[in-house]
Amino acid sequence: MFETLGFETLTAPQAAVGFGAVLGVAFGVLAEQTKFCFRRGLVGDDRRRAMGVWLTALAVALLGTQAVVWLGWIDFADHRFMVNDLPVLAILAGGLMFGAGMVLTRGCVSRLTVLLGSGNLRALTVLVVFAVVAHATLKGVLAPLRTAVGAVTVDLGGLTSLAALPGGALVWTGLIALGALAFALRSGNRIGTLVLAALLGALVPLGWAGTGFVLYDDFDPIALESLSFTAPYADTLFWTIASSAIPANFGVGLVGGVIGGALLSSLAARRFAPVSFSGPRETVRYLAGAALMGVGGVLAGGCTVGAGLAGVPTLSFAALLAIGAIAAGALTTQALLTRAPGRVVAHPAE
Repeated sequence: MFETLGFETLTAPQAAVGFGAVLGVAFGVLAEQTKFCFRRGLVGDDRRRAMGVWLTALAVALLGTQAVVWLGWIDFADHRFMVNDLPVLAILAGGLMFGAGMVLTRGCVSRLTVLLGSGNLRALTVLVVFAVVAHATLKGVLAPLRTAVGAVTVDLGGLTSLAALPGGALVWTGLIALGALAFALRSGNRIGTLVLAALLGALVPLGWAGTGFVLYDDFDPIALESLSFTAPYADTLFWTIASSAIPANFGVGLVGGVIGGALLSSLAARRFAPVSFSGPRETVRYLAGAALMGVGGVLAGGCTVGAGLAGVPTLSFAALLAIGAIAAGALTTQALLTRAPGRVVAHPAE
């Protein structure tokens, strides 16, 4: 569709950078205001309200994404989430590692990106380490590990998503969305908060439709993608240190937009506050968590947003397995930390 829009000096990949930035700003503002975070929904002191926010966003993302598919604007048939040979070991191991890492750092990657925009220097440290380790796992010294673990697969025989099961996409979309909204409405959140969460969730189908339909160009194609943070952080790291050799992409624009949006929101609400580590022990914990998330996010095929908020709406078994493994890793790690002597208490602000 992009070639019909009349742009003469802007290519689809260039437009994708700006589109990613706009989505990122919106996500940053909405996530900062709602404290959107999957980890908080699992192990936070206000876990019921936090999970209500997350599930509201998921329900809207799911309904919107499947509506875009039904309209014929996009098709996930060739997407990486729909591979017949499911890399089950990589997804399970990566999900458990990512879940453990986000508990150690007290925030998933999307939440830490928002905290960075709010002045959190711990988040900055974690995200730099996360990006380096993720890039090393994708294309560097840890790539052989990714390849070896990813070679252990299960043949799904074409049953790659819930849409292939009895009832099809319509029934499964309705069941998941209704269940998510039923929980959200009983989560104790104010209606205004849930409305903001719904707007955040709407960014997911907007991302899919934008990259897969509006910006689709036969002569200069871009990848079909939506909100995610693992690959975009690796791309942002590479672009930051080699921007004269490689162009920015949708993910680079997205990351920059989220930081900018969170900065604007936190300044407007007077929540911007630089914070740092309390001591060496906390620093080591955060660094270990960052490394686990870097490897885990790549092996699992995404983070709580890429495989969860944007992945589950595809109805992919790979995405469902990934978010389930992330949740299991987080809950197990939190249980171990709770029982450990001299455990570190989480910062109230996170």
